Amino acid sequence: MEFLEQAITEFGRHMQVERNLSPHTRRSYLADLGQFQAFLEKRALDGSGEGIPTDQMVIRSFLASFYRRKLRKTTIARKVAALRSFYRYLLREGKVSFNPAELVQLPRCEKYIPVVLSVDEMLSVLQVKFPEDPGGLRDRAMIEFFYSAGIRLSELTGLNIEDIHFAEGLVKVRGKGRKERIVPVGRPALQAIEAYLQRRRELSADPPETGGEAPLFLSLRGKRMNPRGVARVVERVVRASGIGRKISPHALRHTFATHLLDAGADLRSIQEMLGHRSLSTTQKYTSVSVSRLMEVYDRAHPRAGGEERER
Repeated sequence: MEFLEQAITEFGRHMQVERNLSPHTRRSYLADLGQFQAFLEKRALDGSGEGIPTDQMVIRSFLASFYRRKLRKTTIARKVAALRSFYRYLLREGKVSFNPAELVQLPRCEKYIPVVLSVDEMLSVLQVKFPEDPGGLRDRAMIEFFYSAGIRLSELTGLNIEDIHFAEGLVKVRGKGRKERIVPVGRPALQAIEAYLQRRRELSADPPETGGEAPLFLSLRGKRMNPRGVARVVERVVRASGIGRKISPHALRHTFATHLLDAGADLRSIQEMLGHRSLSTTQKYTSVSVSRLMEVYDRAHPRAGGEERER
């Protein structure tokens, strides 16, 4: 299996250098291919292509093991995508004669409705009392920024000071695959960032990181905030808000998009702000809005069900 292991390593470089995929996607694909290699080693499956099997039944057997473990279909679909991409690379390099993963059908995934906060719940989160020290000012700025710009967790941690354009009310965001986009930012978020920047120097006296980059959000140790640290901040703030729900940073992104849609923003604009490649990805927020419409209907309409209201 040394040939397969080497091919996976080369594919990892291909994803980073040539395809410019996000670190999260690269880690996920390499983990899936590592599981595929372990599956083959356990069953001592060789095959054509010097240790790289091209029998689609081998791939089906690999995926069947995840169906038996009742993994989510979205997880299995990602493993199929990883295998397709890997074999496509091998085919291009002439290491296999065809792509057997293309013959494997993707599972029909469950419809996923994002978790979002109501406007009142979001206001409760924003009204949490933060300490007036550098850490508290930073935490407020991050929460305001999540809701104001709707950016991903990795995008927030990757922000540099020079990415914020206060006069124009805009921020330059580096999204998946290092694709850049410009997103508007509301005045409350900009004010929170300005207040934090006045005290940011207290978190670190070190010069900017190599390359001249000055991370916007710093940890208490003076280093760039990592995703886990930001997630802990969000968890702590949501708990302090008293809304009684466990909310992830990504739920704040969903909340941003849903509130825009509820207020009349068009899907194309929301797609641009979120950095979605496909409009179909953005359309999932329409399901949330329809659900809310049904809730309003059930509460307000005299014939919606339950007790009839007096006229």
